Amino acid sequence: MTVSFLILVAAFLVGAVTNINAGLIAIVATFGVGLLLTDLDTDTVMGFFPADLFFILVGATLLFSIVRVTGTIDMLAAWAERLTAGRRFLVPVIMFALTALLATAGAFTPAAVAIVAPVALALGQRFGISTLAMGLVIVQGANAGAFSPVNPFGVVANEMLDAAGAADGTLRLYLYCFVFNALLAVGGYAAVQAWTVRRRAKHEVPDADQPVVDDPELAGGGGTAVATRAERVTDAKVTPLRLTVLGGVAALLLLTLVLNLDVGVSALVISLALIALRPSIQKPAIEGLPWSAVLLVTGIVMYVGLLKEIGAIDALGNAIEGAGASSLATLATSYVVGVLSAFASTTGTLGAISPVVAPLAADPVLGPVSVITTIAIASSVVDVSPMSTSGALLLASAEPKNEKPFFRMLLIWAVAMIAIIPGIAWLVFVQLGIG
Repeated sequence: MTVSFLILVAAFLVGAVTNINAGLIAIVATFGVGLLLTDLDTDTVMGFFPADLFFILVGATLLFSIVRVTGTIDMLAAWAERLTAGRRFLVPVIMFALTALLATAGAFTPAAVAIVAPVALALGQRFGISTLAMGLVIVQGANAGAFSPVNPFGVVANEMLDAAGAADGTLRLYLYCFVFNALLAVGGYAAVQAWTVRRRAKHEVPDADQPVVDDPELAGGGGTAVATRAERVTDAKVTPLRLTVLGGVAALLLLTLVLNLDVGVSALVISLALIALRPSIQKPAIEGLPWSAVLLVTGIVMYVGLLKEIGAIDALGNAIEGAGASSLATLATSYVVGVLSAFASTTGTLGAISPVVAPLAADPVLGPVSVITTIAIASSVVDVSPMSTSGALLLASAEPKNEKPFFRMLLIWAVAMIAIIPGIAWLVFVQLGIG
């Protein structure tokens, strides 16, 4: 078991200090460990490849690559810029609210992130906002609305409430998660932007129409952060092609929110339809796909699938869960779900951990809403991890030349969230009894 975890760590380290893709290392390691150190066969090992995640990444990024190459994203960003009336503080507020609204309405959080992220990141660059800061706002917005009763996250969490005999706690669970994530978005945005400003202090900006050089170490995006006035006018131009592409984005909302179809498959269908209408966009759109990021994320997740199969993840969970008292067991469990969710589906993690959470939530001393709110926050706050679907979609939005530093910053933030937030949530909701 220990060796399998060390191999995962080694993949990260090699990927961090060299140009070798850590996902490629993880895929090879999956076959090596699976076939040589266990009794698994080739078909079983291949089954660990996260096809669902792969199609979400490829489908969503292809659609929004089309949005980008047709200039539609610039048009939307220009419209959003007009809505802010030049007030930069409104940019993250509007993007947070939009993502939270989509998630509250039932959009699976990766779908909400996929829809909002391209426009939000482009708009952020216009105002000199760090891509990392904007990315955190988007993910926290999705998490803020994620525990709505009609969202997949909320459905699973409410099943836990029902099992604990607290079906009336649905609204409180949603509100607590919303407020907590909103505060975290404000804090994360302020911290990252403050750091960005300090790093940019050496750059002088004569006036609002001059470009601001973005910092790839922080932003994950390159080029200018603020477009000139002339560019804004051009970017806002409405054309039949851009309106058609915008209709495709609206169709993605319809298919995923109303018909509950898979985000990746829906995006691929819409992408094919748009390419059929204008075949010339196919080449630049496909060339714009972040294949390196797709390989990186799917490779790591594939190896984590192997760890689950051989019982390494369960062994880690069992070791941490042996904390004894319900309060400490809740704290330990929140850290377990945080670690697991950083590498896998939050919904799947919540479902898998339900049998452990149920007896803890039923403890009258702690309170079911308090326990489940803590677990819900701990499991979702790490969705910014580049190995989770939402984080991977943010990574896929980065320019290829800045993909590696952006991956590193997302991972560092996710690790910080794993280390800090479960403890804070536990202190607030369990120890202080809020809930």
